[in-house]
Amino acid sequence: MTTPFQHRPVLLEPTIDALAVPADGVGAGVWVDATFGRGGHSRALLARLGPGARLVVFDKDPQAIAEAGALAGQDGRVTVVHEGFGALAEELSRLGVTGISGLMMDLGISSPQIDDAQRGFSFMRNGPLDMRMDTTRGETAAQWLAHASIDDMREVIARYGEERFAFQIAKAIAASREKRPITTTGELADIVAGAVRTREKGQHPATRTFQAIRIHLNQELEELPRALAAALDLLVPGGRLAVISFHSLEDRIVKQFIAAAARPGAETARLPLRESERPQPVLKSVGRILPSEEEIAANPRARSAVLRVAERTHADLPAGGGKVFVKMPDAPGARRRPPARSRTPRAHSFACA
Repeated sequence: MTTPFQHRPVLLEPTIDALAVPADGVGAGVWVDATFGRGGHSRALLARLGPGARLVVFDKDPQAIAEAGALAGQDGRVTVVHEGFGALAEELSRLGVTGISGLMMDLGISSPQIDDAQRGFSFMRNGPLDMRMDTTRGETAAQWLAHASIDDMREVIARYGEERFAFQIAKAIAASREKRPITTTGELADIVAGAVRTREKGQHPATRTFQAIRIHLNQELEELPRALAAALDLLVPGGRLAVISFHSLEDRIVKQFIAAAARPGAETARLPLRESERPQPVLKSVGRILPSEEEIAANPRARSAVLRVAERTHADLPAGGGKVFVKMPDAPGARRRPPARSRTPRAHSFACA
């Protein structure tokens, strides 16, 4: 199946190279593309895999799944799963997969999703305010904005968008919806632009707000730690993990996960333990890769991409598995302060008046 929107994979060759697949088409084992998108990375990986290898691809987007289904019809090595990467553990178990040779994730939204106004991801193209990765289920952005409290909107926009004007934006949205429902991307972009006083040169005032709402609706930061833990549980010794991030919130989760698994004994470093008694690294950090100037010039959407790569060691996993090395982020509102207890005002004496 083809789409009218073109997608150019970011860090394509560096990602496939990072997975350490033999270049002569003899790669074996089970491999996972946790974010199929429009299949650029998957097709490049398949070109290096041998006839006995297997590639399991995941995606929430029905259009991406249709594209993946077409590929599977052409290549019997491909298995398609219509789920987000947060379901890696359950779905791979259902498929009978007990070990994988490598896993890649591209955490950015694809160009067709951005360019199609009907998806509601872009403030540059007016369309329905949707923002769901999976358009077959879940709440749209318009539906969420219609009922979310000012506090909930402020916390989502501040946490997932790192937006310092989150409170002003939340108030502006609440005031606007009192007059009429907010149903299009253009309407939301205009509301945000009116509430944001300053912005970095070259950045639209609504950039951070749109990012925050998209992350919240699709539970992107809640799913990522689960996917990383599942990947570590399944990687065979020598297997590689390659993750492309596009903003600091995602990259921080990936970076901290790799660091924790690569240095599991950091918290016991000062205790009088023998080396054999200390936790052994279960991942080895292979490094961080940024797009070249040539790639950025050819594809400006690559400019914020960061690829982090890690390799599974031969050390045994701890009793808790990969979950030991992840920190699940609190959902917005989870750490909200309780209302202050009311106190009976004390009468002022003349001495302290």
